[in-house]
Amino acid sequence: MNALTFHGKETIRFEKVADPELTADTDVIAKVKICALCGSDLHVYHEHEKGLDHGTAMGHEFAGEVVAVGKGVKSLRSGDVVMSPFTTSCGKCFYCTLGLTARCVQSQLFGWRENNQGLHGGQAEYVRVPLADSSLMKLPEGVSLEEGILLGDILSTGFFCARQAEIKPGGTYVVIGCGPVGLMAILGARFYGAEKIYALDALPDRLAKAKDFGALPIDSAKQNSLEVIQEATEGRGADAALEAVGNSATNRLAYQLIRPGGIISAVGVCTDANLPFSPADAYNKNITYKVGRCPARAMMEQLVPVVQEKKFDFTSIVTHRMALSKGVSAYDMFANKKRQLPKSNFECVVKTCSAKLQKILP
Repeated sequence: MNALTFHGKETIRFEKVADPELTADTDVIAKVKICALCGSDLHVYHEHEKGLDHGTAMGHEFAGEVVAVGKGVKSLRSGDVVMSPFTTSCGKCFYCTLGLTARCVQSQLFGWRENNQGLHGGQAEYVRVPLADSSLMKLPEGVSLEEGILLGDILSTGFFCARQAEIKPGGTYVVIGCGPVGLMAILGARFYGAEKIYALDALPDRLAKAKDFGALPIDSAKQNSLEVIQEATEGRGADAALEAVGNSATNRLAYQLIRPGGIISAVGVCTDANLPFSPADAYNKNITYKVGRCPARAMMEQLVPVVQEKKFDFTSIVTHRMALSKGVSAYDMFANKKRQLPKSNFECVVKTCSAKLQKILP
């Protein structure tokens, strides 16, 4: 089969690789109908996160059709159209029963193999999915494939960010970073009852989309965000900052923007060594800092009705649609901001071709 594979820093190849095989009774093989590039793929691409084996198929956002089923799989059959979270989960352990599926004791991240252990990703024509009964969801009626891949990561992550912010009517909230996750956080904040949402970014097209989604834009290239938020809150600060970038500067800004007793809800993947504020800073402001990976599998079930309702146009953030064979160019465009369209909310949906799987072992 064909796949987009990692071969070192800033080196992605579109190449032939071995077909996936069933290795456990609880596996399925899915034929990928659609996949996506995510901002966190760039952490690997730039080797901000190191250790990935060369030759690993990239990507953790995909939806497709089940084409082979392990004999222990009970809820899925060949021909089922499914959507997937970005990690697997067993559905039974302590963390899964808490709804923290991202910390399942058997969790694996799609698109991460290290020392020949782990999972290939979904930027490929086929993918093996372990723990399939509890990891995959059948694509529900009224949910498109594109909505399905958003549910598997950025939509769930954005809504998780908003939920962690403990939204209350009458509060003031600020979203830092209006990429795809930040935009989903705006919609999540609205869904959970926020009436006043500020959206902070430096790119006009992102700010325009944030405004379309119901936020009050703050252009950080032209405005002093701290002054704007202070003026809007009688000098207190925001009730919560929803941080969707993932670096020291944006986390520090989140700290500065919230009021005493406020919340920082951080879902941006930050690879910096230290937090940009001290324990004493946190203590002296009585802040609550919530950070971590979204439990996407648990969130997907909760958010399917929201998608089916069609109140929000989630897929309007998609800016590029192209064939898997163009994936190397997609990485280059994404990483180097080569915007062939007037956009910067880059969520590249890649459609795979229909090559036949050559070998599946029972």
